[in-house]
Amino acid sequence: MKSSSLRFLSAALAIFAGVVAQADNSVKVGNYTVHYNAFTSDFLQPAMARSYEITRSGNRGVLNVSVIKESPGTTGQSVAAQVLASGSRLTGQHFDIPMREIKDGEAIYYLGDFGVVEGENVKLEVEVTPPGNQQAYVIQFNQEFFPR
Repeated sequence: MKSSSLRFLSAALAIFAGVVAQADNSVKVGNYTVHYNAFTSDFLQPAMARSYEITRSGNRGVLNVSVIKESPGTTGQSVAAQVLASGSRLTGQHFDIPMREIKDGEAIYYLGDFGVVEGENVKLEVEVTPPGNQQAYVIQFNQEFFPR
């Protein structure tokens, strides 16, 4: 993972440490590690939100996903992947989360934003298909959203 991706993830983790119980989650899938987190966009610093064209609000959720290919003796390499995401509310409403690929030097990550209500618990599902794989890996997790 290169420095710009590390900066983004580190900034996100630093902002959410102690506030969001699941600030950074990861799962190993084959030769890849998928990192993911979700939070309200008002946790982003204004300059960061502007640079990623995300509206800062306690009523906007952000989903961040990165895929790292393992490489022995290194921290791994950020890779492009197919990333699809969706969510469902306790009311049963299902919604898609459009994901945008962000390339920052050699770092690659995916961001999506969506509406949330304060205190809402959303079940998120992320489908990741690493390069060269036919099979998508499905990651599901619940996230409760509270504004800053």
